Amino acid sequence: MRDGRRATGDGRRATGDGRRATGEPPAVLFAARSQNALHRLLDTLPVFAGDDRLRRWFTLVPGSDFSLDALDAIERAGGRTIPWSQATARTFALVLAAGPKGDLHALRGPQVLLPHGAGFSKSIPGEGTDDSASGLDPAHLLLPDGTLLADLYAFAHPGQISRLAALSPAVAARAKVVGDPLLERFLDADSTDRRHRYRAALRTGSRRLIVLLSTWGPESLLRRRPSLPAELAAVLPYDEYQLALVVHPNERVRLGGQDLEEHLEPARRAGLILPAAYEEWASVAVAADLLVSDHGSAALYAAALDRPLLGAYDGGDELLPGSPMATLLARVPRLGTDPAAAPRAVAEALRGHRPGSVRPLTDTVFAQHGHGLERLREELYALLGLEPPALPVRPRPLPDPSPPPTPPSAFAVRVRHEADGVIHVTRYPAHLVPSPQQPVHHLTAETDRAGTRDTQGAALLYRRADGPIPAHGDAIVRTADAWTRRTLEEHPGGRRTAAVAVSATHCLLRIRTGPLLSARIEPCPVPEGLVYADPAAVLSAVYTALLAAGDGPPPDSLTCAIGDRRFAVRLSPASSDEAALPV
Repeated sequence: MRDGRRATGDGRRATGDGRRATGEPPAVLFAARSQNALHRLLDTLPVFAGDDRLRRWFTLVPGSDFSLDALDAIERAGGRTIPWSQATARTFALVLAAGPKGDLHALRGPQVLLPHGAGFSKSIPGEGTDDSASGLDPAHLLLPDGTLLADLYAFAHPGQISRLAALSPAVAARAKVVGDPLLERFLDADSTDRRHRYRAALRTGSRRLIVLLSTWGPESLLRRRPSLPAELAAVLPYDEYQLALVVHPNERVRLGGQDLEEHLEPARRAGLILPAAYEEWASVAVAADLLVSDHGSAALYAAALDRPLLGAYDGGDELLPGSPMATLLARVPRLGTDPAAAPRAVAEALRGHRPGSVRPLTDTVFAQHGHGLERLREELYALLGLEPPALPVRPRPLPDPSPPPTPPSAFAVRVRHEADGVIHVTRYPAHLVPSPQQPVHHLTAETDRAGTRDTQGAALLYRRADGPIPAHGDAIVRTADAWTRRTLEEHPGGRRTAAVAVSATHCLLRIRTGPLLSARIEPCPVPEGLVYADPAAVLSAVYTALLAAGDGPPPDSLTCAIGDRRFAVRLSPASSDEAALPV
């Protein structure tokens, strides 16, 4: 047995040989080499929830290029830290690590190795045995003298132990299937109510949420196709799609927070969501309608939820043939490298998805669905020599995602007149290069947010009503009538229109040569309820109708189409009360 293995049935250790003296609380050490490894360990914490007999400590395993932010992540999680030099000088009741790399042999106490990812599909060139799956390589799972590194090797599926048995029967003999703690959180969150809650937090509305998944390293999506987020934002209609990018923690460390934000600034200004590396990314993945993935294992969790997937891996040396991710990528549609073809690829993937078609592709990756934490607790408390708490173990709910970036302040708008008179409006962020195949009809700008260049070139200038009248007696409150007049005076030339979005169903607007008009917008009925349009998008249809009317009277009504939704609009002269509304 390794030094520190359980010697008594009550979990006590005697001094001198690694057993605790009577009365000393058992200490569990979580040993993390990187942020990603730490996140995997944090997902196991519910196993120990409610147990006041244990003391939990965290330490940073030295030697990783990606350990820079790991201590900060531990502090954000509220964990108590112990320096590596002190961690190696004492004995713990249990040591948990995610991934076998680093000097884990220097730690004393029964050791448990958890996977640092899912599926074991990648081989990292220059590390361990050539063409061996990272995490299954005996070069890391055994000590230099060939003895076992851990007392328990925990895996998510029996097939992974079978793969390991062909490489090292001795390691496989000490392996157990305990499921995947992160998958437990995914499964727990994948309910209709929770998914709607996440989408409400992201303000997705009726749009389709497209999530890009990028692993780390030279073959990752972000390295191979760094401009993909901005390219997609330029070709996917803003009112029909929402974009998010999940970046592997290692890649965040490599770039640094500021460089990552600057690199993604064009896409972020177009509304790209960049969720946090721990927990929040999983909430966003649960909320997704479709995911675009390279060869990283994050896609396997989405596949386990049966989400539609598009592959975006261009090949290389890291993905192992026949591995779970290789199988998955071979069976799902692919997103090509031509940005102009992306809308069709995304639409076809959404339309062609058949419920139940993706989940079976993870049958060789995950087992113990819904029972993983119970299995893990059984094994860990057996090593501790303690009875587990009587309370049932439950995965911790994934948190609500943070609010998305503010919408773009200026849009390039394309307009299509349909045969039945419907005006179809498609908006794209104005700062991104539009596709030459679809000419821009007009530009719009939100006056209190857009820059001068955008407001000078915009045919439709608008603002959103501020709400209640300010409490200060000397505050100047402009009315809708006064604001639209002044805005047009400050922006001379052309048949500009100034508008105020009072609410989701009411706008007030004025074309340069006409009176103040009131536009009432009907929501679009759907089986689940009602869909409300962004009034700024509907205003583009109203502007188009007024432009077509020329010097004649404005139409009494029109229909604005946004994607596959239709919104009826009634136009009338604004009443005196409407004209006096504060904006």
